[in-house]
Amino acid sequence: MTEMIEVPDAEGDWEPAAEPRASGRNPVRQASMFQSATWPLSSLALLSVDLEAVARRLKLSLESSWDGHGRVRAAFFVLDGTDFVVTHHEGDAPGTHVWTRKGGPVDPAARTASLLAALGVGPETVSYSVWGVGTDLRHVPAAWGRGRGKPARSHQDLWAHFRRRPEMFVDRLSFGTVVAFLNGYDIASDRAVLDGFREWLAAKLGYGWNLVYWALAENLIFPDGRPEKPWSPMTEQHAVAGLISLIDEYFENLAGAPEEPPEMV
Repeated sequence: MTEMIEVPDAEGDWEPAAEPRASGRNPVRQASMFQSATWPLSSLALLSVDLEAVARRLKLSLESSWDGHGRVRAAFFVLDGTDFVVTHHEGDAPGTHVWTRKGGPVDPAARTASLLAALGVGPETVSYSVWGVGTDLRHVPAAWGRGRGKPARSHQDLWAHFRRRPEMFVDRLSFGTVVAFLNGYDIASDRAVLDGFREWLAAKLGYGWNLVYWALAENLIFPDGRPEKPWSPMTEQHAVAGLISLIDEYFENLAGAPEEPPEMV
């Protein structure tokens, strides 16, 4: 059995995380399970701390529900611009499972470090993580699926390689082949990379909420109108560079302060 690590109580001036008009001293803000029902979640880490202790520290209200792995208690909250979920399934070994929602290649270790800092505990608390530190594949939480061959590769690492040498990932470098690769990777990663990118582009343009992201990107890359096809190799390269630049800008936006969702017009 994994030894549980003690979590300190909340700081004296921290208000409940679900309080609507909070002073801002508590570093997290809670969302309800109902509000967050449509979140696509990605597993992040298993912490050797009790879920009740996490809730007590961050002044979270735990909610109860069930899924394909049985009854589960959970709390949904935002910390440093990342949407977190902490859970524990009835019957699982002691510990707190951590999940995230936000897309983009944000380093999972950095996300976990932010949570550990808020909890007032150290990295020794991480007993399993998707980036490999402390991984023991014999103790993968049941809710994450059994039989994983190896920890997931960092999306940040793959994006860093792709943006430098996209021609190594596609047969022929063009705007269309890059879009096809990104679409395939996004589907394979359960929408972990481009989630919200289309909406961000539409907000940037001020229109096009019903358009696919590559059409919106073309409008930004070619503000004077999209050239007629077939495009020249120079135009293709310009379009690819423009798309990569827009995705970089989107990721920088995700890494910054949390923003209110843009209103559809």
